[in-house]
Amino acid sequence: MTNSARIADLMEHTFHGPAWHGPAVCELLKDLPAHVAAAKPLANVHTIWELVLHLAVWKDVARWRLEGNEKVPAGEENFPPVTDHSEVSWHKALARLTTAHEQLREAVLAASDEKLEEEIPAGGKLTHFVRLHGVIHHDLYHAGQIALLKKLSAE
Repeated sequence: MTNSARIADLMEHTFHGPAWHGPAVCELLKDLPAHVAAAKPLANVHTIWELVLHLAVWKDVARWRLEGNEKVPAGEENFPPVTDHSEVSWHKALARLTTAHEQLREAVLAASDEKLEEEIPAGGKLTHFVRLHGVIHHDLYHAGQIALLKKLSAE
């Protein structure tokens, strides 16, 4: 199995499951209604919805890096604001995350081992290999936040 296939496999377990640590990102978001995703049970924390959009952004960033794009999202690009709290808008956010994940997965599978060892110009000596593992860690970090926010927002 190639390194890219191994990374893609880890990404799948973290995102879709099964994950050894507990629920994967999609398992946590399954059947979650918009009002819970938009809930803010604690001051000065992001909502589940904001985290979903943020996860999508950074999956895109990792894919862009593989494609040679050095763009770094800042401000509202990093945590896009939620302005429409409807179920339709929530499902669009979930679809956006899934699309970003699938596009990144395809890009990872297409990457050679040599590509994975290349340093990312805007990455401070990071290689694509390290950045892609960072995407997995990022999913896990925010999955923990989502799990806690779900518990705090329970009806």
